[in-house]
Amino acid sequence: MAMCDSSSTVHGNGFKVYLNLVIEQKVSATETYRARRLTSLNNYGRNDASKFGGETHTMVSYKQVVANVRAVLLVLLVLESGGGSESGATEEHEVIHFAMIRYFHATAFMLAWRRKQDEVPGLKLQRKEKQIRRENKNQAPVEAPYVPPRKLNLKPSQDKIIEIFEGMTIHELAKRTSSSIGALLEILSNVGEKVDSEFEPISVDIAELIAMEVGVNVRRLHSDKSGVLQPRPPVVTVMGHVDHGKTSLLDALRQTSVAAREVGGITQHLGAFVVEMPSGASITFLDTPGHAAFSAMRARGAAVTDIVVLVVAADDGVMPQTLEAISHAKAANVPIVVAINKCDKPSADPERVKIQLGSEGLQLEDMGGDVQVVEVSATTKAGLDRLEEALLLQAEMMELKARIDGPAQAYVVEARLDRGRGPLATAIVKCGTLSCSQHIVVGAEWGRIRAIRDMFGKVIESGQPALPVEIEGLRGLPMAGDDIIAVHSEERARMLSAGRKKKVEKDRLLKVSEVHIDTPDTEEEVSKRVELPVIVKADVQGTVQAVTDALRSLNSPQVFVNVVHVGVGPISQSDIDLAVACGACIVGFNIRNPPSSITLATNKANIKICLHRIIYHLLEEMGKVIVEKAPGTCETKVGGEAEVLGIFELKGRSKSKGPDVKIAGCRVVDGRFTKSSTLRLLRSGEVIFEGSCASLKRGKQDVDVVGKGTECGLVIQDCDDFQVGDVIQCLEHVIRKPKFISSESGAVHIEC
Repeated sequence: MAMCDSSSTVHGNGFKVYLNLVIEQKVSATETYRARRLTSLNNYGRNDASKFGGETHTMVSYKQVVANVRAVLLVLLVLESGGGSESGATEEHEVIHFAMIRYFHATAFMLAWRRKQDEVPGLKLQRKEKQIRRENKNQAPVEAPYVPPRKLNLKPSQDKIIEIFEGMTIHELAKRTSSSIGALLEILSNVGEKVDSEFEPISVDIAELIAMEVGVNVRRLHSDKSGVLQPRPPVVTVMGHVDHGKTSLLDALRQTSVAAREVGGITQHLGAFVVEMPSGASITFLDTPGHAAFSAMRARGAAVTDIVVLVVAADDGVMPQTLEAISHAKAANVPIVVAINKCDKPSADPERVKIQLGSEGLQLEDMGGDVQVVEVSATTKAGLDRLEEALLLQAEMMELKARIDGPAQAYVVEARLDRGRGPLATAIVKCGTLSCSQHIVVGAEWGRIRAIRDMFGKVIESGQPALPVEIEGLRGLPMAGDDIIAVHSEERARMLSAGRKKKVEKDRLLKVSEVHIDTPDTEEEVSKRVELPVIVKADVQGTVQAVTDALRSLNSPQVFVNVVHVGVGPISQSDIDLAVACGACIVGFNIRNPPSSITLATNKANIKICLHRIIYHLLEEMGKVIVEKAPGTCETKVGGEAEVLGIFELKGRSKSKGPDVKIAGCRVVDGRFTKSSTLRLLRSGEVIFEGSCASLKRGKQDVDVVGKGTECGLVIQDCDDFQVGDVIQCLEHVIRKPKFISSESGAVHIEC
C-alpha cells in the first residue's frame, strides 16, 4: 500500500503533511476505494498483529475498537498542536500506522458481527418453518371439519330507530345515536356544514344525514310549534272486506258512480278525494281495496289516516279482511267508526255483526265502549247523515290542527309513470304548504315540483294539509308509502337522495344475505324445486307491489316464483330482451295491450304474456302456469288385484334356453293388469316380493292388458315363490300435480 511503502521516507514536519493528506484521502475516497484499502489492511493486520502485541481479528472486542480510535485521535491532536520531536517521529508514525490498521480491521469485524447477530433470529425462524413444512408433507392428509358459512355482518352499527325533529342539537343527536359529539361534528364538517357549538340547533335534513352516516334508522317528527296552527279536514280511510260496499258507500256520500265503472266490480287502487258534506264540512276520503292481494295498500291507508271507517256487510258479517282492517287500525293507533252496510237486505242482521265485532275486541257504544256504530245503506242512502255526524264528532274530539307555513311534509299514497308527464305521485299533505318550484325528496328520489294538480286534474298553486294532490316533476318513480319532505336547495335534495339510496342498497343486501344464509335449503329440496322467473308490469306502483306479493304467495316446495324485475308502465322491448335472457314469463296488470311489434317479438321468442285487469283472474292464470310447471309428486296406487289359483312350472330344455320358470295361474278380481306395470306378491296380507312383470298370457297368447274377471298366467321377474291363495297386485305409478286453491276471502295458495 502507498501509506506502508512511504512510511520509511517521511520525517519531521513532512510526516504531519503526509498524515493530513492521508486523512483527506480517507474522507473523499469512494466506497470501492475504501473496500480495497480495508481488504489490504485486514490482510496486513492478520499477518503482523502479534508483532505489535495485538490479538487476531476474531478476538477483537468493542472496547478495543474504542480504545484504538481514541489513541489515533489523541496522537493527531498532539501532532496538530506541535508536540513531539523529530527524533521520535518515526516511532510515532509506526504507532499511528498500526493503530489505524487495527481500527479499520476491528470496525469491519464489528459491523460484520452485528449483521450476523441481527440475521440469526430470522435464520433460525426460517429453518424451523422449513422443518415444519417437511414434517407436514410427510404426514397423511387430514380431512378438515365442516365449518358453516359465517353470516355477513351487513347490519347497521345501531339497529334501532330514533326520532329526529327540526331544531334538535348535536348534543341531543349524540345521545340518541349513542355516538360521541366529536364524531358527529366531524361528519357535520364533511357534509359542508359548520356549527359554533354542540348546542346550536340544526335542520332535520342535516340530522338525517348524520344519522345515516352513523348507521341509525330515523323517523321524522314534524313540529307544529314553529308555525300558526289552523284546523284541518280529517283524513278518513274506508276499509273492509271485499264486496262489502265500500266504494258504493263513498259514491252515495259524494253522489257519484265510481263503483259502476270499476273493472270487475272491485277496487284495485288506493283512491283519494275530498267530499263536501251537506253540512258544509270537508272530509278527505281514502278508498282502499278489499281483496286479499292488496294488504299493503290497506296498511298504507291506515298509516296516513286520522279515522278508519270499518265497513261490514250486514248479511255477511265479519270476514277475514275485516279482521285485517281492525289489526291495521290498532297498529296505527287510529280510532274506528263502524258502518254496517246493506241494512236494506232481507238477510241483514246488524245485531249479529255487533256481537261478532265485540268478540274481536272492539268496544262498541251499544256495549258501553267508545267505538261509534252506524247502520247505513249505500243503495237507499239511509243513515248517511248519521255517518257524517259520527265522523265530524270524532274529528272534533281529536282537535285536528296543522301548521300552514314552513317546510311541507307529505305522504305518497300512489305513484305511477305517465308517458307525457313522467313520474307522478299522489300524496296527502301532512303539514306545511306544498308549492310549485319547491325542491323535494320523496323516499330515495328527488325532484323539483313542476306542477300540482287536485284529484279532478285541475292545476293548483299549492297543496295544504289534508289535501290530496298529484305532484309532477320527480326525477324517478318513488315507492308508495314514501315520505315527501321539502328542502331549501337542489344540493340538499341531491345529498339526501344519495344517502337514502345508499341505505336502500344496504338493506337490500342485508335481506338477500338473510334469505340465503338464515334459511338454507337442502340439496335435495333445491334439486326438486323448479324456478319460474316472472317480470311484473302494472299501471301504478301500488299495484306492482300488490301483484308481486300475491305471486310470491304462490311459492310452493315444487315451484319457486322468482320475480326478476318489476316496473310501472306498458311492456317494452327491454322487458322482452330480459325475458328472453332469463326465460321469464311477463305479467301485465291493468296496462294497455302492447303494440304489434312487441307482440311479434314475444311470439318469435316464445315468451308467455299474461295480461289482466282483474286481480283474481290474473292469479288464477298464474296458478295454472305454476301447476303445469310443477314436476308433481310420484304416487303408487293399486290398479288391479288377482288371486293365484294354480302354479305351473315350465322346465328349461337346455342351458341356453334358461332355467325352470314358475307361472302363476290367476283370476283378476278387481281392476286390470298391464304387462308394463310392477307386480306385488302378498301372502296373508304381507308383502312377499315386488318386481316387474316378465310375462303376461291369456291362454297361449301374449297380451298387454287383462281385465276384471279374466283368467291369465303371469311371471314375476326373479320370483318363483308362489302358493295357491296368494294375492298379486298390479301397481301403477301416477304423477300427482299440485292444486291451485282460492278461498272465499280472495287468498290463494298452491297445495302440493
